Amino acid sequence: MDNLDKNLWNCSFSHIYIEKEAYNYNLTKEIISKFKNSIIVEIDHYKDVFCKSHQDFVAQKNSPKLILAVKKEKFIYEGSNMCDSFGNDNFYYTSSVMNCIYNCEYCYLQGMYPSSNIVIFVNIEAAIEETLNILKQHPLYLCVSYDTDLMAVENITAFLHKWIAAAMENKNLKIEIRTKSANFDSIKDIHPIKNVILAWTISPDEIVNEFEKGTPSLNKRLTNICEAIDLGWKVRICFDPVLYVDKWIDIYKSCVQKTFEYLGNREVLEVSIGVFRVAKDYLKIMNKLRPNSKILSYPFTLEAGSCSYNNVHIEEIKGILKAQVNKYVESNKIYI
Repeated sequence: MDNLDKNLWNCSFSHIYIEKEAYNYNLTKEIISKFKNSIIVEIDHYKDVFCKSHQDFVAQKNSPKLILAVKKEKFIYEGSNMCDSFGNDNFYYTSSVMNCIYNCEYCYLQGMYPSSNIVIFVNIEAAIEETLNILKQHPLYLCVSYDTDLMAVENITAFLHKWIAAAMENKNLKIEIRTKSANFDSIKDIHPIKNVILAWTISPDEIVNEFEKGTPSLNKRLTNICEAIDLGWKVRICFDPVLYVDKWIDIYKSCVQKTFEYLGNREVLEVSIGVFRVAKDYLKIMNKLRPNSKILSYPFTLEAGSCSYNNVHIEEIKGILKAQVNKYVESNKIYI
């Protein structure tokens, strides 16, 4: 599965469903050319496949399909209060791809979407145009890899190239690209700019191996981070979500130590620490999909529609992780 990060076009999307209108876009033709063995199925609307009843999100992860569509609704949304704006005003996100190629057991997308098939909206220019219209009113802090991992699929979409190009031309547009991938090579041809942040989610290998199916190892993520920093990119390290599992203190302390020893003298922009949290309605669906999940069986506390650990565990996690990170990073660069 690690090879997905460098050669995603070899992933077995056995079927590609394409909206009739999507055939008019060059990106559609480019994507089809990368999956020569896939069966092409023409559809009227992506929801006819994506939203049909009696689908099993977890089972579909074994053989996801690709859906190419034209997005009609708006692209830009206000950021969730469950996510950190890192002190930025006008925090928004955009979803040009629905779903993720990875299969993390704790992912909220399985509670959010009825299907684990991947939807790519081929009219990315419309999303960028909508962004530029908002920029006429005020600056924007935009997370472009919010409900997916765009770097992991950059070899298919080239969306990051387009978003970074927009940021190059608009200094009042600050972009965050969140990823777990080891596919930094896909954007190495781009010159780094100040208003683009590459944000890597860091997880201990114990968590990667058991709960983040298909994602790259910690070493591979750290290798990509070092390369990005060396080339001049701003990099944010995200220990988020921290999972309350057996021996979590030892596991995460070791992960933090390994991370910063691996980075050596390289400086990161900032570090974020967050505990697992998910919307109540999503968690209900997730528990039905994964009734034997160890991490989802915790007796979560509900507050303002969001489920997370009890306050004692939350404060313990935050305190221990912050103290460990603070050994390597100044306090003013740590966000919790």
